Amino acid sequence: MSTTKKEEFHNPIDPDKITEHPSTLPYAHNVGSAVIKPEDKGKIKGRALSAMCEQTDQQLAQIKEQIDLLASQVQKIEKRKQISEQIYASRIGFEPIIGKVYHLYQKEDGNYQVSMLSDADWGRSKPNWEYLSAIKLLGDHTWDIIDEGVDL
Repeated sequence: MSTTKKEEFHNPIDPDKITEHPSTLPYAHNVGSAVIKPEDKGKIKGRALSAMCEQTDQQLAQIKEQIDLLASQVQKIEKRKQISEQIYASRIGFEPIIGKVYHLYQKEDGNYQVSMLSDADWGRSKPNWEYLSAIKLLGDHTWDIIDEGVDL
């Protein structure tokens, strides 16, 4: 028997659940399809924000350490400059040589005196000067105090 009239196919699945293009569905369209899970965009942004904060905090900490080191170096240079100005204002009866150690005294009249002799080198002929510190002339013509804890 031949029927010239084709029977119309009626799909029992709800028309809202079928598509002509299954690749556009937001879920797997058959048993063998890969599982498609919607991404939690808030979670992704949260992790990215956390990682960004950790990295920038680490970089800021490194920069702060560098700033602290530079500030410490600035303080040391400023102190060396101040000490050097005081020493150059004192009496120096010779031409000091770079890298050599000298000795700073305060005379009875309050003025400073640079000497090649240490407190022990004077012997009995030591003048009545107060020994302040051993000092060293550096290559930049600033002076460095060798004795720790001595403030000029």
